[in-house]
Amino acid sequence: MKKTYIVTETGGDLFRRDAEKYEIEIVPMHVQIEGESRDDGTFPVTDIFDSYKRTKVLPKTSATNPHEYKEAFDRIMAKNPDAQIIHVAYSAITTASYHNAVLAAEGMNNVTHIDTKNVTGGQRAVVLKIAEYIENNPDATPQQIKEYGENMAEKCQFAFFPGDLEYLKAGGRVSNAAYLVASMLNLKPLIEMIDGKLVGTKKYRGNNDKVFVKFLDEYLANNSFEKETFFMVYSAGLEEDVKKQLEHTARKHGYKKITWVPTGCVIATHAGPGAFGAGGFKIK
Repeated sequence: MKKTYIVTETGGDLFRRDAEKYEIEIVPMHVQIEGESRDDGTFPVTDIFDSYKRTKVLPKTSATNPHEYKEAFDRIMAKNPDAQIIHVAYSAITTASYHNAVLAAEGMNNVTHIDTKNVTGGQRAVVLKIAEYIENNPDATPQQIKEYGENMAEKCQFAFFPGDLEYLKAGGRVSNAAYLVASMLNLKPLIEMIDGKLVGTKKYRGNNDKVFVKFLDEYLANNSFEKETFFMVYSAGLEEDVKKQLEHTARKHGYKKITWVPTGCVIATHAGPGAFGAGGFKIK
């Protein structure tokens, strides 16, 4: 019987088929919409966009709480009292989830925490690397798994564009002045995950479709990623013809296998409709 289990958050946007394949426990992060707290993954992303359009009040996200982690740990222990639990976390700097998981595991000597220093598709990629490692190394110790996972987290690179700057302004992540300047100049900020932080690193000028393709072309020309684990992330609202252009660009650089990761409600709340990102594991 399997003795090592993974716990991760919905903010990693893990596919259901992957969770079922590796018996991964997914705990919910949350979104507050018009006074109601909802679990991420239990409602359509478009509810967020519809609510903001109607009320001009941006829904707020919140972390998985300690009780939810404890329930997940207990479910695993009920299945296998000898289980080792590996918590593969949403970037610890960006949310209280990691800290809450540590609180939930107090008094337990069989829970190991790994900070992916990433979100959405980046977190998903690290989770799957760890799941495959455990499958291929069933006798690996928690410390070996942690070392492997942290190494993969360091190699995982992810960058994205918000779909709508108004969502960043409404969420307090850019000032009103910066928003106005960016809007007037038609600037699109590139956000990169750097040591677990969301950092604005570059600005592109133009419409989203042109900017996304230009960025991806430059990104893949300047970085070498594992071909089998390259991924692209999008939020609802990214047009299909733009996705086709992006796929063509990726294939031009030798990326034949492309995994599209739709954002869940947590990331969509911050990025807005039509967001796009890309990433993978750097090989040099």
